[in-house]
Amino acid sequence: MDRKTGVQSVERALDLLEALGSAGRSLSVTELAAMTGLPAGTIHRLLRTLVDRGYAHQLLNRRYTIGGRAARMSANANALLGLRAQPALRELASELGETANLATLSMDSAEYVSQVAGTHSMRMFTEVGHRVPLHSTGVGKALLSQLPDETAMKLLGRVGMRRFTPATIVDPERMLTELSRIRDRGFAVDEAEMELGVRCVAVPFTAGGRFAVSISGPTLRMTDELVERAASALTLVAHRLRHDLDDTVQ
Repeated sequence: MDRKTGVQSVERALDLLEALGSAGRSLSVTELAAMTGLPAGTIHRLLRTLVDRGYAHQLLNRRYTIGGRAARMSANANALLGLRAQPALRELASELGETANLATLSMDSAEYVSQVAGTHSMRMFTEVGHRVPLHSTGVGKALLSQLPDETAMKLLGRVGMRRFTPATIVDPERMLTELSRIRDRGFAVDEAEMELGVRCVAVPFTAGGRFAVSISGPTLRMTDELVERAASALTLVAHRLRHDLDDTVQ
């Protein structure tokens, strides 16, 4: 289409929204210009409209964040993604017996967007919409592994690496080693790093955004043998969801 029809303005506004949504912090016009390549004057004009419509928010220090209207749209999109993922998660929960989850990278956290409970009477449960730290969870580490090391470390530097259990990784160098290991083998394992007695296996994938599919359960049931089985099953489901969700998020 001819950009003179106004499509270029839409593309530029979307570039700004994507930058604000992925930053995980407030941004100045100068930072937005560096991230998008747009002139500062253009950014100012577009931001005025985005702020007026509620898609962006200006702080008192004249920095900008994603607006409430865009956040609500994101929540609705996540709900749709969750529904689309349910059949695959049900198959995982049935095959492996443990709770299956879908999470996405949301600001500086991992957000659960769908879940199917396991078949055991004692099972893991995390409310859909709940956000968890990236450094101490299986889905979180899987999502971090999709980022360049520098980006991942900057993100963790902003939010910190709180120790939740004796197994929590709180050293940046150890985390870099862990992320390299996840990329090499294709899956992450939470070794009771967020909660004692809980083990989780997660596989990352992209579908218009960053996602991780996982199963979690009590350490006594989550044996090494089950972890290996789960990693293979999750990899197949991640491949399926990559194609299944692409139509939803694009």
